[in-house]
Amino acid sequence: MLRLGLPLIGSHLAQMALHITDTILLGWYSIPALAAVVLGSTLFFVLFILGSGFAQSIMPLVAHAAAAGDDRQVRRATRMGLWLSIFYGVLILPAFWQSGALLRGLGQDPEVAGLAQDFLRIAGFGMIPALVIMALKSYLAALHRTQVVLWVTIATVFVNAAVAYMLIFGHAGAPEMGVRGAALASLGAQLFSAGLLLIYAAAFGPLRRYAIFLRFWRPDWHAMAQVWRLGWPIGLTGLAESGLFSAASVMMGWIGTHELAAHGIAMQIASATFMVHLGLSNAATIRAGRALGERDQSGLRDGALVAIGLSMIAAFGFICLFIGMPAELIGLFLAPDDPERAALIHIGSGLLVMAALFQLTDAAQVMALGLLRGVQDTRVPMLIAIVSYWVVGAPLAFLIGTRWGYGGQGIWLGLVIGLTFAATFLMLRFWRGMTRWTPATVAQP
Repeated sequence: MLRLGLPLIGSHLAQMALHITDTILLGWYSIPALAAVVLGSTLFFVLFILGSGFAQSIMPLVAHAAAAGDDRQVRRATRMGLWLSIFYGVLILPAFWQSGALLRGLGQDPEVAGLAQDFLRIAGFGMIPALVIMALKSYLAALHRTQVVLWVTIATVFVNAAVAYMLIFGHAGAPEMGVRGAALASLGAQLFSAGLLLIYAAAFGPLRRYAIFLRFWRPDWHAMAQVWRLGWPIGLTGLAESGLFSAASVMMGWIGTHELAAHGIAMQIASATFMVHLGLSNAATIRAGRALGERDQSGLRDGALVAIGLSMIAAFGFICLFIGMPAELIGLFLAPDDPERAALIHIGSGLLVMAALFQLTDAAQVMALGLLRGVQDTRVPMLIAIVSYWVVGAPLAFLIGTRWGYGGQGIWLGLVIGLTFAATFLMLRFWRGMTRWTPATVAQP
């Protein structure tokens, strides 16, 4: 599990470093610019998660097919996953162009909404390469080619950091572009990463047997239906969760710009630790998919126990970090001489304490989702997620935070309760279904 999971964790953390880099640079540039990119990135991420279900469905399908020795199915699933991802990326572009009106309609400050639109009108074109990256990462990870995913993502972090620094502040002869500079750097980094992964997937010797780009233009309706059936519930499940956090960003914007900026910083930190659980969840998906292909019930059970145990150990460590040094963590994102530094640290530190509360439940829910996707069970988990996040979590966040006067910490408490519901019922779904996922084929003496 560690051989498979550690490179995936590293690649997720490196991917997260792209966003953290932008947050730090914009936090040093100006608070309105930071708040705008928090909003813009949130909208981009919500739409990305909705469309990424097709890319994510490649992972269990390829893992299952590879375990069964079906090279043709590996090619078919990957190709149609790329098709659906690209189609979605094209269709969603108009939403970014008119994002300012949408954000103003959600009650955001007009200045911040205008800056967010400036960001998204450029960054939105990165949706297609971002989804292609996700699809290729899923394909390569399912075939245990996780090292290349890690190194490509790390290289992309450095490219993004260098370009963003020049374009945001106007260094090295570049114009000072603020949020537009951050958007251009993000788009360039995504194109760079997608190009490297495309070259590797097409040209690397052991992968040539799958020939995923051979006659790429030819449709495969049966494989497309498979990816569609598995992918759209994954996308809606991700939308339900990411939408909950995005709704929290909107609610924080109602409270104030300082609260929104502090929320963005605290969420970046919490999201960075979540990448550890997500990487282990991806490894669990691959292990479960292979166990399904091999009809290995004991392998499915043992892999699940190990993945959950590792995730819980990491969660306890992060709880200690968030409670022990919240001010130091928030301060990393702010200029030392910023007159608003103390206020943002005060607000953000309280939010990190709340984030410590959902470490265990957030880890448990993403681990359960990974295991269920590995056994190709996505529709019931989607319903569980929608109820947990939008019938329980979001209404409570609204009531506790904005109506009952507990502010940002109240909003985050609603997140904790929603995640706890999801974790409980998703885990029950997986363990109660153990005997039907992969019936045991070998009787043990």
